[in-house]
Amino acid sequence: MPTYPSDDFITLDAMAQADLVRNKQVQPIELVEAAIKRIEQINPAINAVITPMYEEARTAAKSPLPDGPFKGVPFLLKDLGAIYAGVRMSSGSRLLIDFKPSQDSELTVRYKRAGLIIVGKTNTPEFGLLPTTEPQAFGPTRNPWDTTRNAGGSSGGSAAAVAAGFVPIAHGNDGGGSIRIPASCCGVFGLKPTRARTPLGPRVGDVMSGLVSEHALTRSVRDSAGLLDATAGASDGDPYCAPPQARPFLEEVGADPGKLRIALTTHSTLGTPVHPDCVKAAHDAAQLCAELGHDVVEVAPALNGEMYLQTFMIVWAAGCAWTVDGITQLTGRPAEEGQMEPGTWTLYQMGKQTKASDYLMAVQWFQQMAREVARFMNNYDVWLTPTLGAPPLPLGSFDPQPNDPLAGVKQATVFAPFTPICNTTGQPAMSVPLYWNEEGLPIGVHFIGRFGDEATLFRLASQLELARPWNRRYPPVAVHE
Repeated sequence: MPTYPSDDFITLDAMAQADLVRNKQVQPIELVEAAIKRIEQINPAINAVITPMYEEARTAAKSPLPDGPFKGVPFLLKDLGAIYAGVRMSSGSRLLIDFKPSQDSELTVRYKRAGLIIVGKTNTPEFGLLPTTEPQAFGPTRNPWDTTRNAGGSSGGSAAAVAAGFVPIAHGNDGGGSIRIPASCCGVFGLKPTRARTPLGPRVGDVMSGLVSEHALTRSVRDSAGLLDATAGASDGDPYCAPPQARPFLEEVGADPGKLRIALTTHSTLGTPVHPDCVKAAHDAAQLCAELGHDVVEVAPALNGEMYLQTFMIVWAAGCAWTVDGITQLTGRPAEEGQMEPGTWTLYQMGKQTKASDYLMAVQWFQQMAREVARFMNNYDVWLTPTLGAPPLPLGSFDPQPNDPLAGVKQATVFAPFTPICNTTGQPAMSVPLYWNEEGLPIGVHFIGRFGDEATLFRLASQLELARPWNRRYPPVAVHE
């Protein structure tokens, strides 16, 4: 049987690479070595991978692998959330610069069971708190489309790595848009699943009362669906779980979505400005949806943006305090101001001062908002918005200022006004790479589904992917020799 030239691996998604392994056209070690070669060639330009795991990957590739759907495919873990035993997990912070956990997370167990081979860990902002990946501990991840711009966050390292062709698929997580934001910035597909679709154990049951979901950045829609099939489902002792899907998500890819009723919103609930390129991208996507036979109506739910921002900040700051105090318990070392970035330290102090009653009131308001959005979604199958309020910003745009350590957090509310809503409500949502502006920067388009209804999103995404394919569109650094 003929072999497949390694130079062409970059053009293949994860499922196509797995097919090559399954058909014995390549060996897993060939895929791993090709991924390592690309990381070594291109990573110095973008700083997406901060912890190489080459020897672990080579050992796994030469050993018997589980006969999973992604057998032999190289994969990257974000250095936050998914734990790999014996390998550093810094969470982008000097507090954990030498920390090596002793137990795999349940998600990592499922990745390995699917046959994925983990070749490294990707960069993330400190504790995933900002929508840009510029941690002081490891330096910035640069956008592969323009290395003077940010790659988004907090899964910016994973998104940049997938965009640059290091691997076809990489882990990410999303507490306020941290999969969808970098997907938009880097021109790849990013889906945040329904709350509790994927497990967070064994250490935690949920994060910040359900804001955080785990999944991935991918080049193709089918890879996202196939990986969600491999990782979805509650683990023992989970506090709650997502509604069961009717059938495998992979079967939704290519299925007829029918005639969808789509709500279009291009203004920010927070009242912040939305860049014309992002508005143009959303209208362009709406036009494409209409051409595909869907009904698009420009409408928005009535939400109190000011109250939303206040309550989100209460939960976000409390989550920062919970994270840092958990680290001090884990390591036995007290947290000190000089060990954290100024914005993180300030959020930590805010969180420490948050009253329990204020936190629970914020959660209650989140739940009221979820009901309001659910009533809105009773009339629409999908809600379409820009993913972001602006194209990828210059590096340094989220830096703290001498008189304002939270300047980056404030910038985040302008940059990402749309994505956090779905973390609050628990709905599935995806950023689809359908548009590039005149500067050649990707502008993602955001599609929100009803709670528990990833199926409709996968059907629509695969229809959009077929109508306007993006898989062979690569940034300048990806063709670097």
